[in-house]
Amino acid sequence: MKALRFLALLPALVSALVSAQESIERLDPALDAILAPDVKIETLCKGFDWAEGPVWDEKEKRLLFSDVPRNTIYQWKEGETEASVFMKPSGFTGVTEAGREPGSNGLAMDAKGQLHFCEHGDRRVSYLTPGGGKRTLADNYNGKRFNSPNDLAIATNGDVYFTDPPYGLAGEEFREIPFHGVYRVTPQGVVSLITRDLDRPNGVALSPDGKILYVAQSHGPAPIIMAYPLKADGSVEGGKVFFNCKDLKGPGSPDGIKVDAKGNVFSTGPGGCLIFNPAGKLLGRILCGRPTANVAFGENGSRLYLTSDDRLLRVALKP
Repeated sequence: MKALRFLALLPALVSALVSAQESIERLDPALDAILAPDVKIETLCKGFDWAEGPVWDEKEKRLLFSDVPRNTIYQWKEGETEASVFMKPSGFTGVTEAGREPGSNGLAMDAKGQLHFCEHGDRRVSYLTPGGGKRTLADNYNGKRFNSPNDLAIATNGDVYFTDPPYGLAGEEFREIPFHGVYRVTPQGVVSLITRDLDRPNGVALSPDGKILYVAQSHGPAPIIMAYPLKADGSVEGGKVFFNCKDLKGPGSPDGIKVDAKGNVFSTGPGGCLIFNPAGKLLGRILCGRPTANVAFGENGSRLYLTSDDRLLRVALKP
């Protein structure tokens, strides 16, 4: 009987343990200008397979995010305790063989409020048309299909920067490009290769002035965040390690990245979400107690949303 009672209490005990692991780690006093000393980590909803790619929809006052294994995009609004389906299928329509992660991943809004998608299963970058359908922006480089576009960032001129690791491929036999690139595609669909030097490029973001491209590499031996100076034509020159995460402890690897209006960098990584100043100094971490895939600013930059494994979290930001 005692064993049965313990088993009945086990889910609650596990939940309490994980909640206890959710905390703010303050490594520099400058973090106080970003996160208030008494800030809380809210759990908004949960029950997902792998939540990813959040983006705030200002027009509809909602958060959209992907569940990659479920091939679904969910939406969440203030006051709701559960997310509802926004789009299914989200990234695989049955055109090719599906992998373990077939759905959409990264989502982004352009300056006009048009939703863009990175689609694993259909191996493309697409956008939502005013009529509600999808249109392909890019699905190949020099005639060879992408691996599985993962995350994206949109410049003020409409250029889309995106990463192309292999996570959505059903198997190596489906690979057409022998490397994992970072690309730029113009609004007219012209694709150019930015770099092929990263083993597992993942999250991508732009600085507020559009002069730096940040790319996270989710590769065990080299879990780094790169910073590439952008030239006027949208290409990069050089590039340096912005931060090396190899000495940090905690679940997760460098993944999704966002940059606030002041140039502070928010990147998921070991432990949860890492917060850096523009110079690359680690100010602190939002410890989530589980691998955390991505983040998004919402509500005019006053909130940070985090897709953390099976749940959606939120943290208030100081103005």
